[in-house]
Amino acid sequence: MSPPDALPPAACPLVVAIGASNLSRGLPRLVAGVRAGSGAADVFVAAGHGRSFGANSRVAWRRLPSVLRSGLWRALDRLGPDHAGRPRLALITDIGNDLLYGFSVAQTADWVRECADRLAARGGRLAITRLPLASVARAGPVRYRLLKTVYVPGCPLTLGELRTAAERLDGAVCGIAADHAATLIEQPGAWYGFDSIHVRRSRLTDLWAATFSAWGLSGPTGSMRASMGRWARLGALAAEVRSLAGATRFTPQPVLRWPEGGSLSLY
Repeated sequence: MSPPDALPPAACPLVVAIGASNLSRGLPRLVAGVRAGSGAADVFVAAGHGRSFGANSRVAWRRLPSVLRSGLWRALDRLGPDHAGRPRLALITDIGNDLLYGFSVAQTADWVRECADRLAARGGRLAITRLPLASVARAGPVRYRLLKTVYVPGCPLTLGELRTAAERLDGAVCGIAADHAATLIEQPGAWYGFDSIHVRRSRLTDLWAATFSAWGLSGPTGSMRASMGRWARLGALAAEVRSLAGATRFTPQPVLRWPEGGSLSLY
């Protein structure tokens, strides 16, 4: 697939990013790069540690709705006519949590395809990250048992079953990308650390540089280094709907508006 045409510097796009923990961890760099590269962008994000594409998910005392049942889609459909004609850029990443929760390859792929269908129906350039197969292949039995104990103690898959499922899901993701003329983003094993599922913080800029390239957006990678203050501020912002210790919390969106224009909304 040939690289997309570059967007004009002042395009002020609508950016939609769907993912889980790596997207949440890398959000300050994504926001910094988008703002530096395209000005008054509006950024819509559905992410969160352990986020599922099609089922409600829980990490410690915090619960989030699935990506497909989140308010993201309603928010995109509410955009007024002043947003018409603006470039739309979309990313689907962090695919694979649902395998660890015990959902089948077919079910997980169906959820990812539904997300891609919805994004395509709303227009825009779509990029999808492949699964980190090299990182998964590097994990040994002892490390895998430790990771399951820490992150997903209920995971029913053996290491061999997970590797097979990840390979099958990656093949399905490639097919989804081809059907939607989306750009696939490779994830080298060197990006990943000990736990095999989280991109090293030092390599998150590489992930966003690859994403910007797929979008045709000339994001200045040197501007993606988020300060600790910016990281802490974004990390404290809440999604529209979440449950904490059984109590549902609602946070009006967007959670941030920038002086130069544009906003950040979390779902």
